[in-house]
Amino acid sequence: MSQKTVNVMGYASGNDQFLVKARNLDIRISKNPKAAELEGPSPIEYILAGFAGCINAVGKLVAKELDLTLQSLQVEISATLDTDRYNGIPTGFRAGFRQIDVTVKPTADASPELLQQWLEQVEYRCPVQDNLIHPTPVSVTLDALEPVVN
Repeated sequence: MSQKTVNVMGYASGNDQFLVKARNLDIRISKNPKAAELEGPSPIEYILAGFAGCINAVGKLVAKELDLTLQSLQVEISATLDTDRYNGIPTGFRAGFRQIDVTVKPTADASPELLQQWLEQVEYRCPVQDNLIHPTPVSVTLDALEPVVN
């Protein structure tokens, strides 16, 4: 079994924007009160963007394996989210997505059967889709930092 560990670290102070470091990249999340031009997508939009990006990456890999030339690939994702739990309102619904709809629009000189085979492989091999569909053990640990006293 081959494994890969992926690490990110995020930080915000006061009302500063949440900034995540992934490899040598800075990922800005949500509003930036100091500079609107530096605003980023919400955490939920990042999940959907990651899903679309993963479909693209796996789609290109599978297309190459199937000797399928993709001229272009468009991925549209729409998700429904109940916001009551997030806002602290008692509800019987979960905090996560209630529904995610994905439309994949490849441009390729290929039969509908080959495109269907391609899409089935993409869905089967997409790690983001796998994590959205199946439970993944998550461990959250509190490691409180000492406040800085001036």
